[in-house]
Amino acid sequence: MRALRRSPQVTSVLCAPGNAGIAADAECLPDVAADDAAAIVAAAKEHAVDLAAIGPEAGLVAGAVDALEAAGIPAFGPTKAAAELEGSKAFAKELMEEAGVPTAEYRLLRSREEALERLAATSYPTVLKADGLAAGKGVIICQSEEEAREAIDVFFTERRFGEDVTVVLEEFLEGEELSLLALCDGEHVLPLAPARDHKRALDGDLGPNTGGMGAFSPVPGVGDDLVDHIVATVHRPVVNELARLGTPFRGCLYAGLMLTAAGPRVIEFNVRFGDPEAQVILPRLDADLLDLLDRAATGSLAGAVAPGTSDACVSVVVAAEGYPEAPVAGAAISGLPAAEALEDVTVFHAGTAESAGTLVAAGGRVLNVTACGRDFAEARRRAYEAVGLIHLEGSMHRTDIALRAERMEHVHA
Repeated sequence: MRALRRSPQVTSVLCAPGNAGIAADAECLPDVAADDAAAIVAAAKEHAVDLAAIGPEAGLVAGAVDALEAAGIPAFGPTKAAAELEGSKAFAKELMEEAGVPTAEYRLLRSREEALERLAATSYPTVLKADGLAAGKGVIICQSEEEAREAIDVFFTERRFGEDVTVVLEEFLEGEELSLLALCDGEHVLPLAPARDHKRALDGDLGPNTGGMGAFSPVPGVGDDLVDHIVATVHRPVVNELARLGTPFRGCLYAGLMLTAAGPRVIEFNVRFGDPEAQVILPRLDADLLDLLDRAATGSLAGAVAPGTSDACVSVVVAAEGYPEAPVAGAAISGLPAAEALEDVTVFHAGTAESAGTLVAAGGRVLNVTACGRDFAEARRRAYEAVGLIHLEGSMHRTDIALRAERMEHVHA
């Protein structure tokens, strides 16, 4: 919202359903669910919007863009068919195989019996993923066959991720993670600044996988040549293959990558701006975001540029007690005005709500505390100073977001 607000073309911004933090930057439509395509179209008509940007994956997979386009309303985001790239990991794997995109080796498991048979012949560590949308929680990294058998029970006995679940058994990749988001108009690909996410819940990349505990941008050691290589071997082949299938991809194509000894390999795709990566990429964007979204939606990205500032940006996620397994909702949040009063600090609301006039936690990942600075040392200092001013009973956060990037700065200084 804040990046869109910077555009001189913007007169007003609406958000459905929105939350307590977004209300400061946009008019919220709390009765319009993010995955209710019909309600989104009705609201867009009522308010005569010029461009609808569908952010949450649930709305994209539900076909919100299809419904908007059918109503003659310009929309940024992929159609329901193209959104299967995130909606189904099995679809993404099969498409990558067809397009020649480098990724981890995999097998699809459709029953507990098939899974247990395959686990006996698998090398460890290995990765098990629920096929459908799981809000970042459907990935289990297993160090042994015993752990893998326990994970199989989560999928096929507890049915935690649905009754008719398919599981992707995937090769464990080693290396450094990288997130590269690109705007696409069905033909052209415009990469944004690279970022690095911290997926594991605890310091030192320990603990369970999450939707992301923090991120930073730029990424030391990732220059234009590597970005161009990734676009050429990942984004363009995917865009070309979807066009060949008759489902052109228009929107934001997020490639979650592992930089292995053998080169970049795709871990996952998202079909929208990722969280928390967007919170460190968009503050550094030195371009009109609305103009870029409009050009992507209308097939006119050719010649567009998306330069980034020279600043470093760090975002630290403050999560609710019990995250990610059983986050506790309802705890009061205080200290935000003091945190946001700090220089170059922004607190983005992820899972917040108002209750009897008090700001409370309403989700697992509650806040993204984001700071920019001349370098990572300054950005980290500001971000963690801001985190220290916020009080949320029982909350958790990592203390090492972008720490290695800061240390690399000292080495090369």
